[in-house]
Amino acid sequence: MTELQRPEPKPGVMDIAAYVPGKSAAPAGVKTVYKLSSNESPLGASPKAVDAVRDVAGKLEFYPDGSATRLREAIAEVHGLNPANIICSNGSDEVLGLLALTYLQPGDEAIFTEHGFLVYRIYTQAASAVPVAVKETDETADVDAILAAVTEKTKIVFLANPNNPTGTYIPFEEVRRLHAALPKHVLLVLDAAYAEYVRRNDYESGMELVASSQNVVMTRTFSKIHGLGGARLGWMYAPAHIIDALNRVRGPFNVNAVAIEAGIAAIRDRAHVEEAVAHNDKWLVWLTEELTKLGLRVTPSVGNFVLIHFPDEAHSAAAADDYLTQRGYILRRVGGYGFPNALRMTIGTEEANRGVVSALTEFLKP
Repeated sequence: MTELQRPEPKPGVMDIAAYVPGKSAAPAGVKTVYKLSSNESPLGASPKAVDAVRDVAGKLEFYPDGSATRLREAIAEVHGLNPANIICSNGSDEVLGLLALTYLQPGDEAIFTEHGFLVYRIYTQAASAVPVAVKETDETADVDAILAAVTEKTKIVFLANPNNPTGTYIPFEEVRRLHAALPKHVLLVLDAAYAEYVRRNDYESGMELVASSQNVVMTRTFSKIHGLGGARLGWMYAPAHIIDALNRVRGPFNVNAVAIEAGIAAIRDRAHVEEAVAHNDKWLVWLTEELTKLGLRVTPSVGNFVLIHFPDEAHSAAAADDYLTQRGYILRRVGGYGFPNALRMTIGTEEANRGVVSALTEFLKP
């Protein structure tokens, strides 16, 4: 046996494609930059959350409450849940990773849809399990395709609803049909990061299904509607036995004191949330209509972003991205999600939204 000359990662780690976030900077000389690449709120954080951060800034020498008790109670108060069934995390990414760490063994399989959040694959591979990507139909999760992919090795099904980067969703009757057909030992993870933006009668985030099941969890984030992406804060609603398991493997102080206080203030500021929803409702419709008028295909979205498809090599997504970036409009390339000729655009301020449409109008001229 050849003696190793340095520590080596376990098999499979170096096969993982590292997550690459959207870019955030424009070339030198561009005076005004509109970052529309990360689905951040154009309204920013609640002023009450900002004040809460200022208040805690003088107490940073103290460890936070390791159970984030007051934050869990605030979340429970707003959503009508039992705080004992809530766990908070360093972004919803962390709790997704903890689920993979806790429930996947080498050789197990985790299912997600082909255009689903990239971290599902990353965390599955990190757990030495097998990622199974299932085809979508019309850029939307297909319950029958997911069920057809289930084997005796399946342990987790990740379902982003709504999905990023497509912005599509499946009605909750379809989610219930999926759950009913899954073996009871398979964990259904409902990633509802964009739930607050959805205004459709047939949509539910998953709380009722979690409350009535033993194998369903729902994850949420403060990074989108609450404008706290920089604080890194998420949470999960789950059966008691799953909360118990994750509490045994998570870090003892995984949510920092600043995030806790910001989160408490943000989730209780319902007026700020409703203002963000109203802004999104207006500009999501406007952008979809205006981009479609330009001859671009836009995937129907219920989130705070749109997926814009470009027509040909002469007017490709890469060329459009370069053109927009030179003018200070930073969108997200999504080749890693299976869309090499599309860009994802966050719903921005009025100035940003109108500016992108104006720039693309010029870009698409013959």
